[in-house]
Amino acid sequence: MDPMTQSAQISSSQGIVDGQNSAAKDSKLSVKDLIHWRDPKKSGLVFGLSMLLLLSLAAFSVISVVSYLLLALLCVTITFRIYKSVVQAVQKSNDGHPFKALIDKDVSIPPETFRKHVDASLTYINRALKQMSRLFLVEDLVDSLKLAVVMWLLTYVGAVFNGITILILADILLFAVPPIYEKNKTQIDQYIDLARTQVNTTIAKLQEKLPGAVKRSKTE
Repeated sequence: MDPMTQSAQISSSQGIVDGQNSAAKDSKLSVKDLIHWRDPKKSGLVFGLSMLLLLSLAAFSVISVVSYLLLALLCVTITFRIYKSVVQAVQKSNDGHPFKALIDKDVSIPPETFRKHVDASLTYINRALKQMSRLFLVEDLVDSLKLAVVMWLLTYVGAVFNGITILILADILLFAVPPIYEKNKTQIDQYIDLARTQVNTTIAKLQEKLPGAVKRSKTE
């Protein structure tokens, strides 16, 4: 093979790889850009749609919301299909099915991709099961007591809010906290450090009074 041709092919392949890596990087940063409002229009659209979905779930059942969404989608596609058929009949054109490109598109999930995601999910599931076993079987008394306190606090949260309300609040905080933190990072970090110091001091005092925690600290 001609050295110049081989070099051009290598450069082309490298360009494709770099483009794929760049696209992957952009997709990874897209969520971060959304919650930091890098593009106010896109962030506002995503926030509005997510809030609309959650508020719909708060007012109606999941079955009703899903049915309405699918019905709306069907109305759009059927209307567009009829419109294009009428236009083709009037213009006597033969453009074919308006969604032919989408129909011919392969939407099946490759087995390798499916197994990859299953393996990744299995890793997290096994890690969670191991952690739950460690906490509920009281391998470390302090960690189990922390979980008990969190569960006790969640009983009060559950008495005030239901699951959808918590999701709505989480959605609001997800889009509100990052830009606020970005603008006041220095002051917020100072308060976080103070709170972390206070918590660590309290935990250290608690560990001194619990034999299981003392044994753990000595072994570490």
